[in-house]
Amino acid sequence: MKGRILIVEDEDAIRQMVCLALSQAGYECVEAPDASAAQARIVASPPDLILLDWMLPNVSGVDYARRLRQEKLTQDIPIIMLTARTEEDDKVRGFDSGADDYITKPFSTRELIARIKALMRRTAPHQTETAVEADGLALDPITHRVTARGSGVDLGPTEFRLLHFFMTHPERVHSRERLLNGVWGENVYVEERTVDVHIRRLRKALGPSGHDHLIQTVRGAGYRFSMHH
Repeated sequence: MKGRILIVEDEDAIRQMVCLALSQAGYECVEAPDASAAQARIVASPPDLILLDWMLPNVSGVDYARRLRQEKLTQDIPIIMLTARTEEDDKVRGFDSGADDYITKPFSTRELIARIKALMRRTAPHQTETAVEADGLALDPITHRVTARGSGVDLGPTEFRLLHFFMTHPERVHSRERLLNGVWGENVYVEERTVDVHIRRLRKALGPSGHDHLIQTVRGAGYRFSMHH
């Protein structure tokens, strides 16, 4: 079994189509038509990944994603937003709520499964990796914990991977393309702007402890993790 995937989608036809494709690809599929049903399924048995429709009845997918990110049980579960919207600011809002990726309707189930694979691969724990530390900021890949001067920092799965990549490749300028390959994985259809959104979220999380300055923007080139100003 490759993993359990919860699809939260109020349109029966889409839900059934996706579930069929997922089970054919070897995943276990759990369905929910809205946020409250989804919550009940999660509490009963947390999934490995959540496909979340942007427009849901009662509680919107964006608000629900925000809630999932705040709760201990679900803060590390990767989320892919299913959206019919392509407006730029909507995408950014979707990401700011805590989604790791989004896919625009109508989508092919093949592309969806490629995205799921890529996201599951990059959020899988790396058992062999050692903890890293810089300037009072510590990251442990095995326990998935980040602390800043001893107190915990809450990061979504993608920000965690991004910070881990930076801390294990310090003092180098990384282009957005390089970061996409290193953090998101090769051949993933993610726009370069997505990198900027996650950098912004990572900086925001590191702001209270004053570690946000470690992630520097290098104009026209990309980003660098550096302890030197």
